[in-house]
Amino acid sequence: MADRTTALGGEAGAAAPLGAVYAALLAQTAISAGTYLAAKQAMVDLRPLELVMARFATSGIVFVLLLAVLPGPALPPKEARLRVFLLGVLAGPLNQGFFFFGLDHSTAAHAALLYALTPLGVYLYLVWRGEAVISRTRVLGIGVAFIGVVMLLLGRGLRAAIGPLWGDALILVAVAAWVLYTAEGRVLIERYGAFRATAWTMTVASFVSVPFAPLVVHLPHFTQASHLTWWMIVYLGLATSVISYILWYFALSRLEASKVAVFANLQPAATALAAWALLGEPLTWEIFAGGALVIAGVRITQRRTSPPALR
Repeated sequence: MADRTTALGGEAGAAAPLGAVYAALLAQTAISAGTYLAAKQAMVDLRPLELVMARFATSGIVFVLLLAVLPGPALPPKEARLRVFLLGVLAGPLNQGFFFFGLDHSTAAHAALLYALTPLGVYLYLVWRGEAVISRTRVLGIGVAFIGVVMLLLGRGLRAAIGPLWGDALILVAVAAWVLYTAEGRVLIERYGAFRATAWTMTVASFVSVPFAPLVVHLPHFTQASHLTWWMIVYLGLATSVISYILWYFALSRLEASKVAVFANLQPAATALAAWALLGEPLTWEIFAGGALVIAGVRITQRRTSPPALR
């Protein structure tokens, strides 16, 4: 039976101990927070596109093996293939390509905060599609989060922020691609289950990305890369692109999406703290104030004050 949970706010699935669900969410939060740091560390030795190729080559192999050994269809049905392909392009070249290029010019904390806008982007997209309605509470949340982003980007003045601002703009393109991937992936999740929808689209992401490897990969960069960089590649390909997705959809299938989102909003704070502890990135007042506003805005927007408006 297909998983009936949608990417934004589906029904709860089969009963499961809440302790296991919350443990999965905490693990997913920790993995996601580490993604920004792992990518930043790996780009000490590798260029952004090289890291994209390495990440998708790793996750693609894992997903192909999982689809081959687990029961159920290994390939998507004919009527779903175009959607799977388009979602794979969104998740792969567009989302990850712009993410890594942006991160190369920005900071891990900025990237995590900007990705906290994803629920807002999904909501606005569904409103535009006529699948959700505007509410005062959600408009308030959007405004609070927008102020937080402005404070984050320009709090130290435009001249001081111009370098990170360019990187943040690229990351916002990646966020937009992820918003489309999340909103348009609901149909696949409802019909074929969360795991298979993720496995198919991420496999496509690998197949459309890796063929460009000869054009962008410089082999000496990999042969001369440190052991730490190789561990970061494994982390990004296995922990982030496979395990994190499975944990996320496991929680979504058993808990209301609004409750799951609370844990997702912990990622910016966790990333900023980890970046300070491991990479020496400063914890400025802009990070605290802008981050608090972004998280508060997203949380307000997620709050349910009336029956679900999605149709």
